[in-house]
Amino acid sequence: MEFLARQSRLFCPFLNKTSPATLRALSASPASSNGVSNLQVAARECPVMGAAMAVQSSRSYATSTKPLQFEQSSQAMANETSIDSVHAKAGIFDTSKGICKHGLAVMKAAQAATGEAAEKEAPAIKTASTRTKIQSNTFNYEDFYQVELTKKHKDKSYRYFNNINRLAKEFPKAHTASEVERVTVWCSNDYLGMSKNKEVMKAMRNTLETYGAGAGGTRNIAGHNRHAVELEAALADLHSKESALVFSSCYVANDATLSTLGSKLPDCVILSDQLNHASMIQGIRHSGARKVVFKHNDLVDLENKLKSLPIEVPKIIAFESVYSMCGSIAPIEAICDLADKYGAITFLDEVHAVGMYGPRGAGVAEHLDFEAHASGRPENTIMSRVDIITGTLGKAYGCVGGYIAGSAKFVDMIRSLAPGFIFTTSLPPSIMAGANTAIEYQKMTIRDRAAQQLNTRYVKAKLAELDIPVVPNPSHIVPVLVGDAETAKIASDMLLERFDIYVQAINYPTVPVGEERLRVTPTPGHGTKLADNLVDALETVWTELGIKRVKDWEAVGGLAGVGVKDAKPVRPIWTDAQLGLTPVTGVQADKVVVEKETISAIPIEAAA
Repeated sequence: MEFLARQSRLFCPFLNKTSPATLRALSASPASSNGVSNLQVAARECPVMGAAMAVQSSRSYATSTKPLQFEQSSQAMANETSIDSVHAKAGIFDTSKGICKHGLAVMKAAQAATGEAAEKEAPAIKTASTRTKIQSNTFNYEDFYQVELTKKHKDKSYRYFNNINRLAKEFPKAHTASEVERVTVWCSNDYLGMSKNKEVMKAMRNTLETYGAGAGGTRNIAGHNRHAVELEAALADLHSKESALVFSSCYVANDATLSTLGSKLPDCVILSDQLNHASMIQGIRHSGARKVVFKHNDLVDLENKLKSLPIEVPKIIAFESVYSMCGSIAPIEAICDLADKYGAITFLDEVHAVGMYGPRGAGVAEHLDFEAHASGRPENTIMSRVDIITGTLGKAYGCVGGYIAGSAKFVDMIRSLAPGFIFTTSLPPSIMAGANTAIEYQKMTIRDRAAQQLNTRYVKAKLAELDIPVVPNPSHIVPVLVGDAETAKIASDMLLERFDIYVQAINYPTVPVGEERLRVTPTPGHGTKLADNLVDALETVWTELGIKRVKDWEAVGGLAGVGVKDAKPVRPIWTDAQLGLTPVTGVQADKVVVEKETISAIPIEAAA
């Protein structure tokens, strides 16, 4: 019966939650004088097993007053207990969509009982054939893996990795598997090209020579050093917060922080934007706290959900500044207003914004008070109102790692309680030294940020001229809408194979099914010549594959902001004045001035 019990647990929640010892006790103990066991009484409450037992009881062999003994079932009985008859007796006549798992379990149980009875009659000698039979009844893990992979291939969301080796001395070029082949990378998150910055690389080389490759352990065990102290001080200063804490990635930082906060705050409720990153969703799930999802950037929906919660209950509003797949930007100030009104704290993910916005590169929250921060006045700004800021060292800063910034007590609590921090090996000293150098470098200039924004404007304008659909947004992201997973993959392959352009296709679960896209991310190194090559290649791909253009999306009512009737134009978050463009003509000025530094904004290609 052990095998039967194991198989049944796969399908029955009651059996899955009940120990074998308890099942034996229920089976052996009669519930009444007629010999019916307590297990049978419990089984009759099950809508599936109860129906199956009713079918059996209507047959002559099932009318015995003795407890049901599967070992005594015959092969004829097993055959007679067919799936169709069980369904029919239960009032289910349409089985065209396949056998239900419950009915299948009944059939397998009856058939397995016959096999077990035969084994009991045979000598108890474990021969090679017996072992083979036992093994054949175990779960087939490899088949399970293949089924899951087949699903991904079938819905065209299976992910293929391209061998792309970015070259520090030829940015934004890379070689493929062959070192002599060159492609232009148009989808990197190394937004400013800081991974090849001379100052960053120098700092990393020097630190590597002095302190070696690894950190030596967790922060608590040999992994705490001057590089961690200096990096966290730089991050706290960047966001004008009391303290900061570095993690191995921002995925870990978000997961660890939200899971710790949500589990420790009593009766905590976390309000999460509909398009939040998987790391935030995972952290909320791990916290065990109640989650309330509000519509993307919808302040009315957010307020309605806040209104429904008691004012005294701890609440966290978790959202991002720049949403990386659509490029939208959150209404940070308005969300802070709602947080103050309803007693919530704010958790802002600035992963795709740090280094990219603001006079010192602190992100969108800083950018919204550009002049104040450029003048060194961070007090009473929008950024000062955000309680918790998280960011990455692996995108605009060109290294790897993540972090949180906030009050000293908050950071110390996460440092003391979050398993994702406590039990993770510290970042290598060379990585932290390089990240620190990148942060300090970007604090002193907007040259790279301005060049990146101007190149982004150029690409968006050229694509608009050709009616190639770009999801409207005010940020540095250029999401080119395709609308089909298989077509997006083919388009990506065509760009790579025929035009030596690498743009990865984005599909589910990163974006919803039907909103697949090519995500283009210009950098300061993608000047007009490279941009023209990209636009020409996309025009060819769109024409040959017959991919929908803006007018086609308009005809079906629009999708993902593309082709939406009477939609308001989206203005870039970087103003012309901030980019050094004259407000009247829109022509780029000769110089961009920030604080006491004068930097050339032309040519764009030479930036960084």
